[in-house]
Amino acid sequence: MSYTFSQALAALGGAQKAAARGAPAYSRFVNRRLGRVLAAAAAVVGLTPNGVTGISALFTFSGIAVLALAPVGLLQGVTVTVLLVLGYAFDSADGQLARLRGGGSPAGEWLDHVVDSIKVVALPLAVLLALRRTDLSETVLLVPLAAAVVQSVSFFTMILTEQLRRAHGTVPLAASGGAGAWVRTLVAVPTDYGVQCYLFVLLAWPVAFAWGYGVVVVASAGYLLLATVKWYREMRGLGRPSAA
Repeated sequence: MSYTFSQALAALGGAQKAAARGAPAYSRFVNRRLGRVLAAAAAVVGLTPNGVTGISALFTFSGIAVLALAPVGLLQGVTVTVLLVLGYAFDSADGQLARLRGGGSPAGEWLDHVVDSIKVVALPLAVLLALRRTDLSETVLLVPLAAAVVQSVSFFTMILTEQLRRAHGTVPLAASGGAGAWVRTLVAVPTDYGVQCYLFVLLAWPVAFAWGYGVVVVASAGYLLLATVKWYREMRGLGRPSAA
């Protein structure tokens, strides 16, 4: 089916899946809307969801390359931020476009997760390379190393939890109203990948960037710990594993 931009945008408004309960604010209220606009444009020009995933990967990995290789400074930081923000918006657009076209495919979901799995490791390693080119103590390099561990474990645990839910026929909790949902949304802000993208503007001031990035890593580790405890309890309720 062919769309005009306004038709596609209107149709996408009715094809949204429910946001995860307590989803971080930027991802939920900003990035999803940016992705909707990009998905509408992609529908008009006839792009496929996998094509949009490829565009997302191009922006994201270009940003990571600039972070890892370019001279540290304001121009580098702004360039990295713009590329990563666009990559994240297109990452939201591919799923929205798939739903507009009637649903995604296993291959599309696989491709999306593969790109994300590379990103969660490559980005903190690029941060490490950037910080090595500053006058900061080498001890600071432990922060991006910790980020690589935290983000890898977070990504794998989240995907595994989702797959086990599907295998046992349970439905992930959708967004809900009330003060509790808003508290979870605000608490999750430091762990929001979209917010982290904007931190790279601070690369012109390495000390400020290192402190900001450190806060994000500590907050993400704490959030992961709480989420892991919750998910483990949920998994125990799905049934006991069969005896070996």
